[in-house]
Amino acid sequence: MAQAVAVILAAVLAAGALVAPTGEGRALAMLGALVVAPILLVAHVWDTSAFEPLRDHPPLALVVVAGGAVLVGGLAVLFDRQPGLFPLATVAAVPFRVPIAVGGSTSNLLIPLYVVIGAGALAYAVPRLRPGGSGSGSGGGRRRGGHAPGVDALAGVLAPREGRVREPEHPVGRLELLLAASVVLYAVQATYSSDADHALENVIFFYVPFAILFALLGRVQWTAELVGRCLGVLAVLAVVFAGIGFVEYGTKHVLLNPRVIASNQLESYFRVNSLFFDPNIYGRFLMVVMLGLAGTVLWATVQRTAISATAVLVVLWAGLVLTFSQSSFVALLVGLAVLGGLRWSVRVAALAAGALVVVAVGLALLAPDAIRFDLGDSKSADTATSGRYDLIEGGLDLFADSPVVGQGAGAFAKDFRRTQGASDAGAASASHTIPVTVAAEQGIPGFLLYVALLIAAFGRLFRGALTSVPRAVVAAAFLALVVHTLMYAAFLEDPLTWTLLGVGVALARIAPGGQDVAERVAARRAAAAARTSPSPS
Repeated sequence: MAQAVAVILAAVLAAGALVAPTGEGRALAMLGALVVAPILLVAHVWDTSAFEPLRDHPPLALVVVAGGAVLVGGLAVLFDRQPGLFPLATVAAVPFRVPIAVGGSTSNLLIPLYVVIGAGALAYAVPRLRPGGSGSGSGGGRRRGGHAPGVDALAGVLAPREGRVREPEHPVGRLELLLAASVVLYAVQATYSSDADHALENVIFFYVPFAILFALLGRVQWTAELVGRCLGVLAVLAVVFAGIGFVEYGTKHVLLNPRVIASNQLESYFRVNSLFFDPNIYGRFLMVVMLGLAGTVLWATVQRTAISATAVLVVLWAGLVLTFSQSSFVALLVGLAVLGGLRWSVRVAALAAGALVVVAVGLALLAPDAIRFDLGDSKSADTATSGRYDLIEGGLDLFADSPVVGQGAGAFAKDFRRTQGASDAGAASASHTIPVTVAAEQGIPGFLLYVALLIAAFGRLFRGALTSVPRAVVAAAFLALVVHTLMYAAFLEDPLTWTLLGVGVALARIAPGGQDVAERVAARRAAAAARTSPSPS
């Protein structure tokens, strides 16, 4: 019972970081979540063998905690002094996962990203909660040394009387409310899940930190220069990862993930996953970066920029081919179609996409042998979809068993194995189709919330995408990612989802003239107040 309450508390605090009406409220919620989540995690793993070295050696535990605190605190000071480094550090940390034994199983955790999020949260929260601290004065948000604007760049009008940073009054939109509701609902539904430990880990490792990440990125003033720098960082990382993939393919030796190694011994083709533990997640990352580079090529005004981006695209395409990730190929094509539509003609892109869908459906119905896909044969369908057919069918059965409240957060894998008689513990980590996973685990409320979230996200990201290249790229990448989740796992469990949403929300707040909408309103109000106030005698 205590664990369930703590999980819900952590989720509520994370939701508060999304919907609190003031900067001080968001700061308190962030700090609260950063305190509750680690305590909950330590309590969860205290009796496990993985935690034994720290549990039985208090001095070692103290050194680890102190070292982590110094690292996070040092980064927080750095982000406060040079706020443009926070978004750069975020995109640089997003791909890196570290295998950690948690709760009897090994999870690939985004440790570097957690450090960046913690430091960013401190850099955001401390100035807003410290009486008489930094930020006292007048004028707009802080700028130091001409650095690119970062976490604190939307501080807006400062409050000398209180000595705290005041932010522009950005109203909380439907997207933020739906994201907050999704986080809280997931935590509540963990209370009756058959796999409450898995749900707890998802809340601690994904929902809570990524909600804070969204809140931070949504308050970055994303200039064209900053967007370009972040894309450059991602492109360099993607080329490095692709190079590792080429080495894996050349040596026929995968560095990580025993399941991929075993699969390569059975299949006629060889899949690479670079440093991502999973070829499909690796392919998803490459796909998102490729869409950013494709947008650069489509809207490039300098020939050298277009040529450079095209050269990188060729390398990444070769890397993507070696993943054999069907979901990544499809998502990339959808994203390119969206970019083409936004660049030239939405109607032509829609017609072309519709034609491809008709051709695909026609092949499946008229020539199933040619693509080894027979709708009338479940075995054939399951083989053609890499096992997804049976997972989807089992997921729909789970939904039918409990459509009102679902099986409980994080329960899909365990309940699928129970109902379908699957003996391999890794046979069903998810349905590989997010709507089915959501429906099975969270029932009708969770599914309706998921649909509403997508509608709100598409509405926020695509509004104005025709007039802004960064917004067009972010919108196309997010839609492609959603398509990828229809064929593979991880939606709100993927930091790319929250990153794209956070960046998209921040871009949506920028007026055509380049100034933040709330800053412009605040400036007009300040000017009006100055005109109406009596002059000093």
